[in-house]
Amino acid sequence: MSIEIVNESGVAADGPAIVDIARHVLREVGVHPLAELSVLLVDENHMSGLHERWMGEPGPTDVLAFPMDDLDLTRGPSDPEPSDLLLGDVVLCPSVAAAQAVTAGHSTDDELALLTTHGILHLLGYDHGEAGEEREMFALQDKLLTSWRETRSAERLL
Repeated sequence: MSIEIVNESGVAADGPAIVDIARHVLREVGVHPLAELSVLLVDENHMSGLHERWMGEPGPTDVLAFPMDDLDLTRGPSDPEPSDLLLGDVVLCPSVAAAQAVTAGHSTDDELALLTTHGILHLLGYDHGEAGEEREMFALQDKLLTSWRETRSAERLL
């Protein structure tokens, strides 16, 4: 999987951890191994512009997801190579994430991992507009974050 991360936010963020959680999520949900994902970290002004333009809501938000293609992304590595597997863009705002992390009682890195997972699930078609959808999406999000943390903890012990 190709995961490109660009930090234009002016805020330090653990890029390798963001790439790691993204790769974990894509692998765990069975996305084709040749899929490409872009993660962009932006400041509050940039995020406000995107939020207003695409969602019609004022001010910055924590994460936005911009899917690129409606593809079957679950094909296995032995299946014929698709011509294009660009998932889309996940846009994060680290300063908003930092404020939310304080409220949630965890680190900014933990919040960015959650938001990265959340954004990727949106790219894959998950939503939380209705109660049933929200339960499904958030349960999967929690499962993926837990399994990622367990994997990271096990790797640290080696």
